[in-house]
Amino acid sequence: MAMSVGTSSGAVMCDINTTPLIDVMLVLLVTLIVSLPIMTHAVKLDMPNPNAQPPPPDTPPEVIDLEIDSDGTVVWNGNPVADLATLEGYFHNEAAKDPQPEIHLRPDRRARYDVVAKVLAAAQHNHMVKIGFVNVAQFGAG
Repeated sequence: MAMSVGTSSGAVMCDINTTPLIDVMLVLLVTLIVSLPIMTHAVKLDMPNPNAQPPPPDTPPEVIDLEIDSDGTVVWNGNPVADLATLEGYFHNEAAKDPQPEIHLRPDRRARYDVVAKVLAAAQHNHMVKIGFVNVAQFGAG
């Protein structure tokens, strides 16, 4: 490769220096080569089979209404519960069902906190997981 340094007459060279342009082009080429395999990775999705039967409709779970009166009486679906041991027996029987029933707890606003806490502890001890507080004050009861 030959390179001309100048002419004998001392004229000015008007050629563009292409060395920096070639360097930039090579850097861009290497960057493209390195990043191209990363951009071609795809996310694998397991799509449902369009010819498969639709799943059966969900049946709503059984609901257990559990009320706690202001005097500490616990009422299971309208029937008063004699003591905490009987209530734990009910929880144990219901926890074994599949699907597990939901407990809708309605404590009276004047009910003692320790009674409510003992009922919740008994439910948790027997692995009841679907427990919800139901507010009846907005409907005029309580």
